[in-house]
Amino acid sequence: MLERQRYNTTYNDTDVDNTRLISLLTNNNSDIGEWLKVLEDMRSKYNITVSVKGCDFTDYCAGEFRSVILAYNSVHGYISFLICLFGTLANALNVAVLTRRDLAAAPINRLLKWLAVADVFVMLEYVPFSIYRYLLFPGQAERPYSWAVFMLFHMHFTQLLHTASILLTLTLAIWRYLAIKYPSHGASLCSDRRCSLAILCSFLLPPVLCIPSYFVFSIHQDYTFDRPPLKVYYVDSNYDGSLYQINFWVHAVVIKLLPCVILTVISAWLIRVLYRTKSRKKALKGYNACPSNGNIFTRKPTKRSKAERRTDRTTRMLVAVLLLFLLTEFPQGILGLLSGMLGRCFFKRCYDLFGEMMDALALLNGAINFVLYCAMSKQFRTTFRQILWREKPRASSQTELQTTYV
Repeated sequence: MLERQRYNTTYNDTDVDNTRLISLLTNNNSDIGEWLKVLEDMRSKYNITVSVKGCDFTDYCAGEFRSVILAYNSVHGYISFLICLFGTLANALNVAVLTRRDLAAAPINRLLKWLAVADVFVMLEYVPFSIYRYLLFPGQAERPYSWAVFMLFHMHFTQLLHTASILLTLTLAIWRYLAIKYPSHGASLCSDRRCSLAILCSFLLPPVLCIPSYFVFSIHQDYTFDRPPLKVYYVDSNYDGSLYQINFWVHAVVIKLLPCVILTVISAWLIRVLYRTKSRKKALKGYNACPSNGNIFTRKPTKRSKAERRTDRTTRMLVAVLLLFLLTEFPQGILGLLSGMLGRCFFKRCYDLFGEMMDALALLNGAINFVLYCAMSKQFRTTFRQILWREKPRASSQTELQTTYV
């Protein structure tokens, strides 16, 4: 998850309370109650969450595969940096192509354009994070307050834009379903006005859905083992209270799993439609291949129209986009749901472990759409070639402009 938190939890051993500890060590008559009181005062004073350390002794996500994931995490910074560079360029090209006059008229292309815009900003913001966190200062213990502020911004910014990408992808799937299920009403159901409303809602709903996370996560202060102790700042959540559970349920169920379930149903229906179209095409070929036996009324070969072939290409491309999206989002939703059900130890041991890999998958999902468009859309390739070589577009009719899809 791009908005996942990185924790820099440390434990302090400051000189402030050394006199109290020394007095307890030298006093043979001190009881356990005095020890617990001193330790509790130090924990409250310096905001130490010692219970998190106990999560290291749980069996969550234990085994050999843990070392494999940790090995990937050590190189995640370089991989994510390269993905962001490619993805930023690729999505900028997507916007450039999809805003051309012969493509911009279709509502689906408008949705794809704003999906690319959201992905561009996510990757641009992730670049400084990956450079500082993984490339320049990997494993740095001393984190200044400015870093904690940036981390809080990074968490909320990427969460909002990634949620907008999810809603735009969901809108794409629903609109494609309506266009194929009700072809005679496609123009009225997927009008330009409704497209603008869907885009606006996709960017206005995330700030509302993510309200619990604004109150759950905040900047905390702690100290290191160094002499003298160093003050560090990090972003962490309040594990107590119902708001923490609500945040995980909203994020896992409403933002992740519910869209994934809807996309799975729609994707299965679209694949079924493609399979039926392919079977019907084979049946027509087999029928037309039969000998006529002198019958002058034998049907001539039926050639599919250009609009039908374009519809199939668009559907195949969107199915590829949806399946890639599901491959990325389903694991995040399941891990988030388990984190809300099993508590912070599962989150610390499992969700945090897979965080870098989930980040890479989400970034790759946003970066690879350009490759899918080029591979599966002839018109996208043609328009991209016109931009690249500054070719003049061919004249096209008004009807073609209204029915063109990527």
